[in-house]
This record gives sequence, C-alpha cells and structure tokens, in this order.
Amino acid sequence: MVGTISEAAPIACTLDAGDFKERLAWIADLNRRALLGARRDDLRLELTYAPYALKDVHELMCREQQCCAFLDFDLRVEGNAVRLVVTAPEAAREAAALVFEPFQSKDAVASAASCGCNSGCAQ
Repeated sequence: MVGTISEAAPIACTLDAGDFKERLAWIADLNRRALLGARRDDLRLELTYAPYALKDVHELMCREQQCCAFLDFDLRVEGNAVRLVVTAPEAAREAAALVFEPFQSKDAVASAASCGCNSGCAQ
C-alpha cells in the first residue's frame, strides 16, 4: 500500500490542539503495544511494527495522510513485520526531526512538546 502526496502540499498539520494531543496519545499507545523498531535515514523514517498491529498501522497511515498531507507513506507486510516508511519532502528538511518524533515515541507527553509541522500545527 502506498500513499503518495503531492509535493505542493503545505508543510503543516491541520489538527487543532485537542485533536493533536489525542492523536499523539493514540500513536504513543500504538507504539507501546506494537512498535518493534524505528530507523531514520535523512528524510526517511522506517517503522517496524508487530504483525498483529496491521489494522492500527493502516489506520495511522490513513489518519496522518489527512492531517499531514506533505508526508509520503508506504505500508508493507513483510514476513513477521509490518513496515511503515514515512518520507518528508525536501521542504521539510529543517523540521524533519520534529516531524518524525511522534512516530517514534512511546510517550505522548514528550511528543506533545515536539510538533514539527511548522507553525501551521495547532498545539
């Protein structure tokens, strides 16, 4: 499954403050339950989840495509793992570490301090 978004999408999150905090908590819960590993290579973040989390990882991808349309997502089932690759565009280079932080975190409180979606992200 590949979710490709136009390069023209603004580097901004469309969630309001309440929805943003709820989303971070949901991602942190998913990560506590099923995240097996995370590896970042420049503007690419590869997340590996336990296979039982496929439905939730697919939901994560779909939700994030709606609020952070500037990111590209590639979801694959490989052997005993679900891999989600998140790629930020060159225009998000300076914010990439902050953009990727919530996807790697198992702590919603820590992630809440680090939205990397530019000033368009409500916190």
